[in-house]
Amino acid sequence: MGHIPKVTEWYITELLMEIRVNGARCNVLHRDLILINAHSPEEAYDKATRNGQNGETDYKNLKDQSVEIRFRGITKLDVIYDPLEDGAELYFEEQLDVPESEILLMIPPREKLDVFTSPRPGEDRDPDYRSKAVVEEAVRMLDGDRE
Repeated sequence: MGHIPKVTEWYITELLMEIRVNGARCNVLHRDLILINAHSPEEAYDKATRNGQNGETDYKNLKDQSVEIRFRGITKLDVIYDPLEDGAELYFEEQLDVPESEILLMIPPREKLDVFTSPRPGEDRDPDYRSKAVVEEAVRMLDGDRE
């Protein structure tokens, strides 16, 4: 076990969630980074597991296909050493002997970062795991704003 300071309060975990759409040609995996408040690695693991299990759901998509989201497991669990504040390091990965050409490929232009790209709600997807109920509610809310 790595060094865990006695005053540790925060952990970061990566949960592996699998999405399956009935009739789709492939599945989708989400790697969700989750912040966990705990006083021991065991408590952090238990909370991370519960968080993943609580994320499991079933619903219908816009094409009335069944969608299942299942928690597959914890892929990472690590302590956060820095106090949670602007600029705190939450997590790092180490890679050795990476050539310059690969480093340049890892850095997308600013406009390609997720925070700067707009969602495309009308685009056709396979698998389409958008919730029919959520999309219908959003449309109702938008229509209410137009009246």
